[in-house]
Amino acid sequence: MTSNENTSNPIPFKEFTALKQTGFFENLKQPRFSGQLLLTGPRQAKWVFYLYLGRLVYATGGNHPVRRWRRNLVAHLPHVPNNMSAIQGDVDRLELDEYNNCWEYELLCFWVEQQKVTLEQAAKMIRQNIVEVLFDVTQAVQVTCELKPDKNLPFSTRLVLIDAEQVIIEAQKGWHAWQSAKIADRSPDMAPIITQPQELEQQTNPQIYQTLSQLLDGQQTLRDLSVRMKRDVVTVTRSLLPYVQRGLVRLIEISDLEQPKLPIHRLDDETLNNQKITIACVDDSPLICQTMEKIITSAGYNFIGVNDALRAIAVLLAKKPDLIFLDLIMPNANGYEICSQLRKLTFFKHTPIVILTGNDGLVDRVRAKMVGSSDFISKPVDTALVLETIRKHLRLSVS
Repeated sequence: MTSNENTSNPIPFKEFTALKQTGFFENLKQPRFSGQLLLTGPRQAKWVFYLYLGRLVYATGGNHPVRRWRRNLVAHLPHVPNNMSAIQGDVDRLELDEYNNCWEYELLCFWVEQQKVTLEQAAKMIRQNIVEVLFDVTQAVQVTCELKPDKNLPFSTRLVLIDAEQVIIEAQKGWHAWQSAKIADRSPDMAPIITQPQELEQQTNPQIYQTLSQLLDGQQTLRDLSVRMKRDVVTVTRSLLPYVQRGLVRLIEISDLEQPKLPIHRLDDETLNNQKITIACVDDSPLICQTMEKIITSAGYNFIGVNDALRAIAVLLAKKPDLIFLDLIMPNANGYEICSQLRKLTFFKHTPIVILTGNDGLVDRVRAKMVGSSDFISKPVDTALVLETIRKHLRLSVS
């Protein structure tokens, strides 16, 4: 999570309809917003949407985030154990801290990486999660929106990028069906429980009574039952309504399931300071940029990758990194030219610029020094050397 001072002023919506939702997310798409959208509804219900470049990555929160996650795990990943104790071992292996503690999403990333689930399976589960959250937001009617911009989302991996309009349409279909069933005043997160067992037994046949007794224990929500019965939640709820109307069954609010114990790593002072620092890498090789991103973000720094040498100066001026790694040999423009141009700009006069190259010749080093580079490291890059170089030059630039 980013600090509160980066949060926008709250925007209240008296009716956060599908049309308003679509318009709101469309406005986030144009500036390619990255960060969190925080929604607060009645009774302090809170939802979090994670976005990257204006598209949805994940959504969580509300009354039952753990139930929702587990329910969709059963529906979309039936081969994965769904009780919390069974997945605790995998949760323990996640890299979580105060900044990145969305265990639901990180666990899916871990399973995809371990090939326990496919990317397609994880994407379906994420999509359904978002649809359910949007349904709940629509039902809440009145919400307050806040934006927390964050160019580097707390997630190490982005499994899928979803267009908001698609999932809003899907959620709206579910909401219209719920309204048409005349149950808009009830939440699908409510749990049915038998209140008059003797009367229910008298008014139903033995087989139906036995089935209802097993299902309506007050521990499973309408949504949970729909997954268990493999029927949509509207159909399940309508089938129970006659019993509810006769007072034989009641819909009650129940608490969420307990989440797994999270291995939160407390951030030390160095990591907290690193989060305020941005490192750029200009290299035409996507592989080099990905390698550098992994090294740099793992140390807690913000990262900017630039593959197009012609756009490099414009991007660097817009982002204003604290240190720049610069490839020597690129098509259209080489590192010498870019370094020389950067040094002519007042803002980059004293910014550390480290040349990356596959050639470790003396001529290259001398020429790099002449155009104003601060240092020179060879490819393939070494993790320890990259981090040591960052620490060395940032200390020099601060002092």
